[in-house]
Amino acid sequence: MLHRTERNLENIPVGALGIISLTGCEEMGKRVNDYIVKWRKEDGHVFKDDVVFTGYEKDNYLIHASTPRFGSGEAKGVLTESIRGKDIYLMVDVCNYSLTYSLNGRTNHMSPDDHFQNLKRIIAAIGGKARRVNVIMPFLYESRQHKRSSRESLDCALALQELVKMGVDNIITFDAHDPRVQNAIPLSGFETVRPTYQFVKGLLRNVKDLKIDSDHMMAISPDEGATGRAIYLANVLGLNMGMFYKRRDYTRIVDGRNPIVAHEFLGDSVEGKDVIILDDMISSGDSMIDVAKQLKERKANRIFAAATFGLFTNGLEKFDKAYEEGIITNILTTNLIYQTPELLSRPYYINCDMSKYIALLIDTLNHDGSISSILSPSERIQHVLNKYRNGQEI
Repeated sequence: MLHRTERNLENIPVGALGIISLTGCEEMGKRVNDYIVKWRKEDGHVFKDDVVFTGYEKDNYLIHASTPRFGSGEAKGVLTESIRGKDIYLMVDVCNYSLTYSLNGRTNHMSPDDHFQNLKRIIAAIGGKARRVNVIMPFLYESRQHKRSSRESLDCALALQELVKMGVDNIITFDAHDPRVQNAIPLSGFETVRPTYQFVKGLLRNVKDLKIDSDHMMAISPDEGATGRAIYLANVLGLNMGMFYKRRDYTRIVDGRNPIVAHEFLGDSVEGKDVIILDDMISSGDSMIDVAKQLKERKANRIFAAATFGLFTNGLEKFDKAYEEGIITNILTTNLIYQTPELLSRPYYINCDMSKYIALLIDTLNHDGSISSILSPSERIQHVLNKYRNGQEI
């Protein structure tokens, strides 16, 4: 991991740091806060007597915010302390469906719409008094509705424009379904971060007998939309790459889309090779498992499925079955969105923690420092590869 000391933090902070982790994102917020508190305690004394660094070294940067609801289900955003002049970072997990609220005596599970509305409520409570407002939304709200096919809404573009109009300066997301959606807000800060380094590290920590070269391993894209991720991983690890494309039946529409007839493969032989399938999300998991089965039919060795967001919308049973049948060896996803206790207990699951990475981004941005070195992990991947090959602890 890139160490804090290797970055240029000589700039004066934009303002005193404040982190607001919205309901459903508290655990990640606490982890991020702990990292920043630790780092600033280590070197904060350097600036102790400088007036522009007032409030730089603190025991806690978390600001409590709540969104209480009325009996009708309506809500409001409330801040319990002053945020005037602060550099505010709002963290929201729009995928946390485990939370509930009362609606006319009935229990409602929170949807992405509810989380996004809560985000806007807290921005409204800030009321323009913060020095700068930054939103860290790991799973970009409505990112799957990023382009228009016939008469459809453009929800993601609308959401981004709405945040900017409310005064948000920077939006940081992870592995956006299509990064071109930032064209909706061309004059505002928008970063989409890929967790490739964390995937590589998670795999190397948990699988001790990998041979990482083009003769023994391949990177696979499960569809045409994920080719960029697979190409990057193949290049940094020195592997060959293959891809599947979805053959669809364009004469029918099922659940709003043309059904997939088959997955067709393009690329070198996978026979006897370990395979990493890379995607931005595992939703129902049907595509991922179908691709894994096809790779097994082509005599692939072990199959590792890595996706930034593990939604698992139809449960884990089919993954349990695929693991038992030897189709999938491991599944890697991040803790950027809600993870069920059942998922965390699975023997095939590898959890990739992103809290330190987010802490680095916040700490650097608070100093108005460049984050390009954090966004480009190729050097760090090479470093961790060398340690693995030399038998060192990662």
